[in-house]
Amino acid sequence: MNAIEISNAAATGEMPDGLSPLEKTLWFAKAGHWHKAHDLCQELKKAPGAWIHAWLHRQEGDYGNACYWYSVAGKPATPQDDSLEKEWFRIAEEVLSQKS
Repeated sequence: MNAIEISNAAATGEMPDGLSPLEKTLWFAKAGHWHKAHDLCQELKKAPGAWIHAWLHRQEGDYGNACYWYSVAGKPATPQDDSLEKEWFRIAEEVLSQKS
C-alpha cells in the first residue's frame, strides 16, 4: 500500500487485511489509535519505527521526547508547529518507498 491508500483506509476506520507491521503502525497512527501505534512502532526496532515514534510524541505534545526519537531515527526534528498531517505523509511516503 502507499501513503494515500493507508490514509484513505484510516479515514474509514477499516484496517485492510494483509498489512505489514510497518503499514499497520502507519494505519493506527493515522486512524488516531495512538497507543496501538506507539506499541507497534516500538516493535519495529528500526529507523522507520523511531521516526513514527517521534511523530506520535510530537502529536501528543511531548516535543522533548519527540526530539529524542528523531535523533534515533537519524532525522532532523520537525519544528513543533509544523503540520502533523503533512509530516505523516512525508514519513509514510519515505518509509513505504524503502520497503519495496
